[in-house]
Amino acid sequence: MVINYKLVKEDSRSMARLGQITTPHGTFETPVFMAVGTQATVKTLTKEELEAMDSQIILGNTYHLWCQPGSELIKSAGGLHKFMNWERSILTDSGGFQVFSLAKLRDITEEGVTFKHHKNGAKLFLSPEQSIKIQNDLGSDIMMCFDECPPYPSTYEYLQKSVDRTLRWAARCQIANKNKNTQGLFGIVQGGEYCDLRKHSAEELVKMNFDGYSIGGLSVGEPKEIQNKVLAFTTPLLPKDKPRYLMGVGSPGAILDAVERGVDMFDCVLPTRIARHGTAMTHNGRVIIKNKEYEADFTPLDEQCDCYCCRNYTKAYLRHLFKANEMLGQRLLSIHNVNYLITLTKRIRQALKEDRFLEFKEEVYQEYGLYDNDKDF
Repeated sequence: MVINYKLVKEDSRSMARLGQITTPHGTFETPVFMAVGTQATVKTLTKEELEAMDSQIILGNTYHLWCQPGSELIKSAGGLHKFMNWERSILTDSGGFQVFSLAKLRDITEEGVTFKHHKNGAKLFLSPEQSIKIQNDLGSDIMMCFDECPPYPSTYEYLQKSVDRTLRWAARCQIANKNKNTQGLFGIVQGGEYCDLRKHSAEELVKMNFDGYSIGGLSVGEPKEIQNKVLAFTTPLLPKDKPRYLMGVGSPGAILDAVERGVDMFDCVLPTRIARHGTAMTHNGRVIIKNKEYEADFTPLDEQCDCYCCRNYTKAYLRHLFKANEMLGQRLLSIHNVNYLITLTKRIRQALKEDRFLEFKEEVYQEYGLYDNDKDF
């Protein structure tokens, strides 16, 4: 196996676990949050800033990098690591989520998906083989199988056909991988809210012996209760000696809920997206920096945070930047939010080491008022 997972410790009162993942570009502890570098950059941040906040692994987007600048150009540059000057680990998604979320019209067949470019309308075709070829060109440490990501809600009948097609596509992805000795490949468990379909999907993928397993088709609009139910049911079906990755989840409450149910890896555009609109994650809950209450507040954004933003600037200054439409405000809040989630997973790991994970979860829930509000962001 290209990707090695070591189970370090299991929590005695939940399904949470402390682990360690080794890829061709380094070893890091889990649970871990991966900042999303959609187009070979985590929006507005430099690689030095990511390294300063101890980011160990980031995510690249197969669909967007295929569209611009093209995977063959990145391959000619020496792969995505050299192209973006990032020496640590990279995971690439399959492009499947973008096909199903950005394309208004698409035609799904057994061969793959025909759809239109999200900007210029050009006709495109993406198949399991094409997705893996692009990811092989990119040279990521961890690749994802090409799958269908159905919307919520979907009928049982539709999901049944979709799960079986995704399983057939997963087998084709394994065959298509030309870099088996240097690039790991994760299977993606689908099945919507239906536990029997999740069980079928997980069991068949486990038979294929992937390097790790992702739980897909969640965080697509379903209630928190359904997401947690599906996670609690699905993670025990996956091998203990392989990483478990929940795609597209990045709010503090959702990360804690998923860790409690045995998930190791997370990614989401949430921290940078909300930062660009003036919202921060802090140890005191959500802060909307454009609010007038911060106009003359000369304290740090988060007094318990040691990121570049919090060490150097006040809430009043940050509010001024947003009111003046200065890009620096977006950058500083992006630095802070990404750092907050990386630090949150560090704090989770420390709590697991100290056998106090559930107590720690309670503390963060109280910070965000999650017992009074279904969603923290």
